[in-house]
Amino acid sequence: MSDPSSRRNFLRGRVATHRAEPRPPWAQAEGEFVGACTRCGDCARACPTRIIRPGDGGYPTVDFALGECTFCGDCAARCPTGALARREQQPPWQLRATIGDACLARRAVECRICGEMCDAAAIRFLPQAGGIAAPQLDAARCTGCGACVAPCPTAAIAVR
Repeated sequence: MSDPSSRRNFLRGRVATHRAEPRPPWAQAEGEFVGACTRCGDCARACPTRIIRPGDGGYPTVDFALGECTFCGDCAARCPTGALARREQQPPWQLRATIGDACLARRAVECRICGEMCDAAAIRFLPQAGGIAAPQLDAARCTGCGACVAPCPTAAIAVR
């Protein structure tokens, strides 16, 4: 039997979309990760910044609202199945920050907290004639650590 509220939401144009959750650093491709991960929680217990938490189906995900990833590799070192496996010369992930329209600086309100939190200097503020400096994200410099996410007062930053 189908859920009538789901059908009603579909007909009203409220279609649920499933977004892939960010996995811990050095995770295998999603299908391989899900096949190998036993959801034991060892990676979450090993994370010194405590940003790894159970996500959809109990599989570990990274929650940047809790803090940033330092890329210490403790999660991968603790993974008994190889679902997380740190490899030389391989980046921890392809995640990068994005700055959305809710950004205060983009709405002409002085705010530079994300740039101050970014150790990689991937977020810089460019002066604007007659206005507030606007944030510019250099994706090539961004490590996807998420240090900019939690301090943002309007939740305008996401790491995807």
